[in-house]
Amino acid sequence: MSQIATTSASLARPEWTRARRIVVKIGSALLAERETGRLKRTWLASLLADVAELAKQGKDVVLVSSGSIALGRHKLGLPKGPLALEQSQAAAAVGQISLAHAYQELAAQSGLTVAQILLTLGDTEQRRRYLNARHTIETLLALKAIPVVNENDTVATAEIRYGDNDRLSARVAGMVSADCLVLLSDVDGLYSAPPGDDPDARHIPLVNEITAEIEAMAGDAGTELSKGGMKTKVEAGRIALDAGTNMVITSGKVLHPLRAIAEGCKVTWFLAKQDPVTARKRWISGQLEPRGTLFVDAGAERALAQGRSLLAAGVTRVEGRFERGDAVIIRAADGRELGRGLAAYPEGDAARILGHKSAEIAEILGFDRGPELIHRNDMALHRKSM
Repeated sequence: MSQIATTSASLARPEWTRARRIVVKIGSALLAERETGRLKRTWLASLLADVAELAKQGKDVVLVSSGSIALGRHKLGLPKGPLALEQSQAAAAVGQISLAHAYQELAAQSGLTVAQILLTLGDTEQRRRYLNARHTIETLLALKAIPVVNENDTVATAEIRYGDNDRLSARVAGMVSADCLVLLSDVDGLYSAPPGDDPDARHIPLVNEITAEIEAMAGDAGTELSKGGMKTKVEAGRIALDAGTNMVITSGKVLHPLRAIAEGCKVTWFLAKQDPVTARKRWISGQLEPRGTLFVDAGAERALAQGRSLLAAGVTRVEGRFERGDAVIIRAADGRELGRGLAAYPEGDAARILGHKSAEIAEILGFDRGPELIHRNDMALHRKSM
């Protein structure tokens, strides 16, 4: 049975209307004029107005934005064509200031507060840095701010950089357990062949699985301002779907592109087979090697069974050597494995605060990362053991 549907929907899919957390990737070609390098302020203002409307609906929105190199290279008078690594870094250093200022100014017009977050590959590959970045984004969202994420091109090297913000956006979507990832592109979705090369190319509105057939449809071409072609978007789709995040590719060349999705514009949906919470818990329980063990008392075991986080007061013993963000096993007093989770404190700090009330943590450690040794969102429990 084919994994491709070839009929278009007239209205937004429920995956869009039900999404509570959305990551939106914005490419350089959408933000910067090709010839002048000037920011497309009217377009960006319309996008941020869409974000404000989604926020009013109670949705969390994270933006993953390109554009710093495209803006900076023209300010520095750098030539057209590929740039040397040090030129890209210099252009990003100049462009990031302009880009951040534009986001701040135009977001304020829609009543939004924005925050800039610069990431490198290591921030999503190393669990401690991953956890730090995730908590920062979660805190900003809780405070009703809109995180604007970009690859930190000023310090990235050829060996550590993502190379395109399609895959970066998919990593971020998985990091924050997003329900939906939007890739705003210069085309309105995936086609059976690159539409610029084949006038008979068919638009593919729905992809249920990324197969070899789907990969073969993706073209490699990108513009001077955009390193990612359709190939990187399909690769981003694989990352997103593995994390339980639905992905949609649509044209960003129109004003109010997110409103257009809600109104049923032409798009390609990539549908995940599981939700982000299920995917994350499966990753924790089955793919991470545990580095330690936390033993809990009967009261904590009951609290875990009720869906609560693991607090220091309910932990009786700490074993192993682990850092913040490492996977640990949770065991009952009789040794039964109750589940696994990501430790919010390294083993030395965990041992100092075990059995203590949450209000005592700051006094004991001199700082406070929160009352949970393992947050419920970072935990996968074995229900048969509870």
